[in-house]
Amino acid sequence: MPVPQSGYHRLAWLDPRGDVRCRVVAWTCDCKALIYELCESGGLGFIRRTVQGDAVTVTETQRMPIRQVRELWATILVGMAR
Repeated sequence: MPVPQSGYHRLAWLDPRGDVRCRVVAWTCDCKALIYELCESGGLGFIRRTVQGDAVTVTETQRMPIRQVRELWATILVGMAR
């Protein structure tokens, strides 16, 4: 996972909805403490973030069109969003 770049965009992370089944289409390595997953469900997408440590914390972005969430995914992977 790249280090956040100078001027990176801070994302709003929400509690997981829990009521929606989704398909995970891409993910970062689960060997790290911070894991991201690109999820799609019902024509919309979102990013799920899992922070592993003494406790596991799971948060998600808001739902958005697939094209938009894939662009967001790319910015996370290069360290321009967190």
